[in-house]
Amino acid sequence: MSVQQKLVDPEGLGKQGGGWRGFVTHVLASIKISGDQLVDVLVPFWHTVHIRRHAAAVTISRVQLLAAMFAVLVPLCSLLDWMVFPWPQWAMMTIMRVISGAIFLALAWPWNFAKTKLQADAMLFAMLLVPPVFYLVSIFITQGVEFDTFGTLVVRLYGLMPNIVLAGLAVFPLTALEVLVFSIPAFVFAVVGLLMEGQVLSLEHHGPMLWLMVLVMGVAMFSGMSQMHYMAALVHRAMVDPLTGAYTRRSGAETLELQFRLAALQNAPVSVAFFDLDHFKSINDSYGHEEGDKALRALAGHLKDGLRRGDALVRWGGEEFIAIMNNTDPEGARIGVQRLRAAGFGIRPDGTPLTASIGVAERKADGVLDWPSMIELADKRMYDAKKGGRDRAVMPDGEVLVFGGR
Repeated sequence: MSVQQKLVDPEGLGKQGGGWRGFVTHVLASIKISGDQLVDVLVPFWHTVHIRRHAAAVTISRVQLLAAMFAVLVPLCSLLDWMVFPWPQWAMMTIMRVISGAIFLALAWPWNFAKTKLQADAMLFAMLLVPPVFYLVSIFITQGVEFDTFGTLVVRLYGLMPNIVLAGLAVFPLTALEVLVFSIPAFVFAVVGLLMEGQVLSLEHHGPMLWLMVLVMGVAMFSGMSQMHYMAALVHRAMVDPLTGAYTRRSGAETLELQFRLAALQNAPVSVAFFDLDHFKSINDSYGHEEGDKALRALAGHLKDGLRRGDALVRWGGEEFIAIMNNTDPEGARIGVQRLRAAGFGIRPDGTPLTASIGVAERKADGVLDWPSMIELADKRMYDAKKGGRDRAVMPDGEVLVFGGR
């Protein structure tokens, strides 16, 4: 971009192209969110395993915090019921509050379970279901009872339970679709409650109430999407190497552990290819660290472009990278490595091609019981490839793929 272009378009928005995608990117530039990131806060289907795991942990911790508070406050509010309701209504309300408190206590209890997204959604749904069910049961209990002004006020406050549910969604990092799905029961219970009270639904009388509920849901949706975007950005920073864009060693180890466990449960293959950039030290010594960084970025970029969508690239150390190839047997790994090498890894500062020594390991073929053992085997084979002349790959069956060597 020229100096004149920078003065006219300092953010580089002119490079984003036209059409709706360019328009969306332009509009969202001020809040630092791209069109692809917007999709990620609208629907949860393409979130990485790291984001899903972090979102689940945050959701469960907040459910447990709120549930612990409600486990105490809900039974205490029986004092209000004793002041308002006659016998036996206040007794039934007290029983209902004790049951609700017990449910909240069970949700707040520090059970020893895996914090999965499914577990988090189930806990959140259970917590959100208690207030509207409480509301419907309170209608059944108080039907036909005459109340004074204060009692009528309390009964009407119970009618706000669905709104409380919608407002409570604002506490959690959720996508727009998730907020919409979790909001549906609140709307259903609100309508059912009106019908139980004998009211005839009409747009004139109940439209404002439903409109308010939609507004509250909209605020919760915006809050949930903002939290999800912020959380995803933090997770991305923590899990991605800023120089190469590959996973960091820590996040890569988490991915390896998960993929290895899933492969073991399904008795499926999973392969890893250990790449070590050849003669990397000579690049730093002869041309400086900036050129060394360019070489690392080039290698990582070519590897990421050549891997499949479900695979992952990890920067394991300095010039070492690991490609995690899901559902890939040794033959598939051999084809993959050959394809990556044929596409090239980039160019050295002196104009010659970048090369790498590669070691490959596979769970079933190598009979390993855990992922560290598989990495250790791939690492050993990588060193065998380096000792054998570099620019080659050593496979699980001992086959050596010679690409060049120097």
